[in-house]
Amino acid sequence: MAQAADATRTVILTVDDDPGVSRAVARDLRRRYGESYRIVRAESGESALEALRELKLRGDLVAVILADYRMPQMNGIEFLEQALDVYPGARRVLLTAYADTNAAIDAINVVDLDHYLLKPWDPPEEKLYPVLDDLLEAWRSSDYRPVPATKVVGHRWSARSSDVREFLARNQVPYRWYSADEPEGQRLLAAAGHDAQRLPLVITPDGSPLVEPEAPELAARVGLATTPAADFYDLVVIGGGPAGLGSAVYGASEGLRTVLVERSATGGQAGQSSRIENYLGFPDGVSGGQLTERARRQAAKFGAEILTAREVTGLEINGSARVVRFSDGSAIAAHSVILATGVSYRQLQAPGTSDLTGCGVFYGSALTEASSCQGHDVYIVGGANSAGQAAMYLARGAKSVTLLVRGESLAASMSYYLIQQIEESPNISVRCGTVVEAAHGSDHLEQLTLRDVGTGATELVDAQWMFVFIGAAPLTDWLDGTVLRDDHGFILAGPDLTPDGRPPAGWELDRPPYHLETSIPGVFVAGDARAESAKRVASAVGEGAMAVMLVHRYLEQS
Repeated sequence: MAQAADATRTVILTVDDDPGVSRAVARDLRRRYGESYRIVRAESGESALEALRELKLRGDLVAVILADYRMPQMNGIEFLEQALDVYPGARRVLLTAYADTNAAIDAINVVDLDHYLLKPWDPPEEKLYPVLDDLLEAWRSSDYRPVPATKVVGHRWSARSSDVREFLARNQVPYRWYSADEPEGQRLLAAAGHDAQRLPLVITPDGSPLVEPEAPELAARVGLATTPAADFYDLVVIGGGPAGLGSAVYGASEGLRTVLVERSATGGQAGQSSRIENYLGFPDGVSGGQLTERARRQAAKFGAEILTAREVTGLEINGSARVVRFSDGSAIAAHSVILATGVSYRQLQAPGTSDLTGCGVFYGSALTEASSCQGHDVYIVGGANSAGQAAMYLARGAKSVTLLVRGESLAASMSYYLIQQIEESPNISVRCGTVVEAAHGSDHLEQLTLRDVGTGATELVDAQWMFVFIGAAPLTDWLDGTVLRDDHGFILAGPDLTPDGRPPAGWELDRPPYHLETSIPGVFVAGDARAESAKRVASAVGEGAMAVMLVHRYLEQS
């Protein structure tokens, strides 16, 4: 029998609603693995998810999850799909009856099922243990991270506390949240020698306190890579959204010395999506965080460096080298660069919204706040897919979700499948021709003034939560005067640089720019930052891969 990497903190979890079966599975697991692993059992999907979340917050490791298919309220596939968001590296096993084998086969696509076992599994020496031995060996060889939990002490309605929580969550850093008003939060503040005047307080896994940390310091102290390992690379990818991750995966897998630089967290706006349902190969959808984490691990597996919380402020040409400068004055250089900087959500200009950002007003999904919306009335501003996906996700627990749409209908900007889902959801309503006139509240959002764009009539409504999705602007201001951009700041590339058949000003090569090449040879653009891009996850990933192909062509001819 193989030994666990960390016997005291590594878990095998089993869930079955039949108490007798649950005890039998746990008994057989303890008999074989009890000395090396903690065996945790649950008798419902909800209680198992609660156990997984607690284990995650403590920084415990989960190696294998076994779930019965036929459970009330939440079947095994539905449970494993949610468990995958909590522990994406855990190996997944479905326990089924013979009649359910088709469902088990379907689950291979839905939740990346590693194995399914028919009940009964007797004798376990033949039907259970060999399967578990192989899965545990595969898990030990995978990229799991035994990181002790970080502790965050802050105020519930604090923009900075919300930013820190979102940063840690999106970077897959386990943490525990403590309110400064609660006894345990106060004990932690006292132990660190601080009061509640300057928050958040972050206590790193080694016990060091950080007061109001900025992202670069926080990233470095919780184990994220922030410093490049070299001065020169074949390829620098700027931006860690779907396009950047696609570029990093293909660049590193094809032998290029590749570094990806991300200013906040990998995934971009897609990483904040609660459910992406039109991405190829995931017929039942996939969360943005789940897709992002897989892509990040895939890039790292091929040898790509991933730097977090590093802001790029300049791009310079030094002979054949392309120099990327950071906000702290340091720099790295490379033969080629892919700009995958993506876009950021536009800010709502209504009075009161800027003061309440992070205190009830959020841009993007802010998934760390979703659990706090349980039983409340939620407003979502916007009518595109990201707004629709957030509405469907938040409607699971919210009392009501109201979509505020400036236009006459959702059809102009939202996919048909999402419109259908929204229409079929009893607690989601859509108010077209409506905008936010003002937001009101002292330390957090309390009310909204809504205006009918047709009649001008206003209405005051109670609201504690508002999530805003009103379009996006490219993150390219730092490139002003370096590469050519259109009037909206999107980067021009390929044929868009030669509308009259002539190369762009300053172009010195005897060939026109490649399809995704900018006005600087060897500098390419992929994803949402490119002018006239499709603004879809699949197209961004495809452009990231295509950009690497064009990088190879450029390097061969340089």
